[in-house]
Amino acid sequence: MSFTNQEKFVDHPRRWALRGDLLDFTAAPAWGDTTPAAVRFDPDHWLLIEDGRIVGRQAETPDDSWVRKDHAGQLVLPGFIDTHVHCPQLEVIASYGTELLDWLQRYTFPAERAFADPARSRAGAEVFLDALLASGTTAAVVFPTVHKVSAEALFESAAARGMRLITGKVLMDRHAPDGLRDDVAQAERDCIDLIDRYHGQGRLGYAVTVRFAPTSTPEQLAMAGALCRADASLYMQTHVAENRAEVAWVGELFPQARSYLDVYDAVGLLHPRAVLAHGIYLDDADRRVMVERGAQIAHCPSSNLFLGSGLFDWPGAPFAVSLASDVGGGTTLSLPRNMGDAYKVQALRGERLTAWAALHAATRGAAQALQLGHEIGGLSVGQVADLCVWDWAVGPVAQARDAVVRELHERVFAWMTLADERNLAACYVAGRPQR
Repeated sequence: MSFTNQEKFVDHPRRWALRGDLLDFTAAPAWGDTTPAAVRFDPDHWLLIEDGRIVGRQAETPDDSWVRKDHAGQLVLPGFIDTHVHCPQLEVIASYGTELLDWLQRYTFPAERAFADPARSRAGAEVFLDALLASGTTAAVVFPTVHKVSAEALFESAAARGMRLITGKVLMDRHAPDGLRDDVAQAERDCIDLIDRYHGQGRLGYAVTVRFAPTSTPEQLAMAGALCRADASLYMQTHVAENRAEVAWVGELFPQARSYLDVYDAVGLLHPRAVLAHGIYLDDADRRVMVERGAQIAHCPSSNLFLGSGLFDWPGAPFAVSLASDVGGGTTLSLPRNMGDAYKVQALRGERLTAWAALHAATRGAAQALQLGHEIGGLSVGQVADLCVWDWAVGPVAQARDAVVRELHERVFAWMTLADERNLAACYVAGRPQR
């Protein structure tokens, strides 16, 4: 990397240009297609950025009125969008020997209880968001804890970085230990206060956050649904059909429901801004409901493999699918590494995930599913300059592989499989350098 004129690159120049191999999407690639027209690849081009937004892309070197940042020979992508991740679980990542329900009791709940302390929440939010950026993730849908202060800390820390962040206080009024339960009335007051203070402020969005059906009473689920119905601009995030034992437990707790997904649908939690993590054990009727409501599944391949939850049927999904790390059940915040795990999940099902489908789900596809395609997920004129620059290959193995690639998909697939946060050369949020 080097500057190509005499003007020093400062923290946030009003007008600047970035040179590199620009890659994004103009549409969703078809499953299995390695040469889709939807891929837009402009090698050795310039991206023009003004006041934090993209204002052009061109082959010609911009004139000296632009501060120029030279990343020639490096891959320039939109910043990744992680649609399901847990801030307080960084400390329990890579914990041994459990499936989902045991994982919660042994590792997750003890870690989350500490976030009742405002100082702990603030410190946790700072470390977490810096770790996202260090992995090339510039926007995220995040679970904090049941504590109101944990959501406040995330909102404040994200605002300080200019990040697009969606989060909300976790709702959990049963089947959780002391220190991690709320009640319906207080939870509703907390949600309303957080919505009033943060939702739609800058790049922040509020998500009505139901941990999962077993940890909310029917009364709390009804309250959450009422919040969603009262304001269609709110998001909703939860878990669904991740693990067979979990699905069976939901059946025992909600015998009147046709399915796990039906528990949420019955109270109005499924809508076009609903993000449901996992969705491994959905039946055909559930899939139809997902399409009708416009909701999305956040696919969490690393977590599904690590916890032994199951294999998500991606090509059979008629609804939007985005990509997520689900740390700490997932073992990495790096979405390229999660793309590699997603390929392995589909390979175990006898399917082949292209680099294009994986990359689209972490960029343009996720942005559109969140109704944010006008803002993030691409390198188009008018979008916010959330972007990352990557080395195509780091280390002797990756470099040897990259030296013999024959076409673009092969190169991107090798990058997707072998890259991690070491490949990240630069990260920008709204045009501001983050590293």
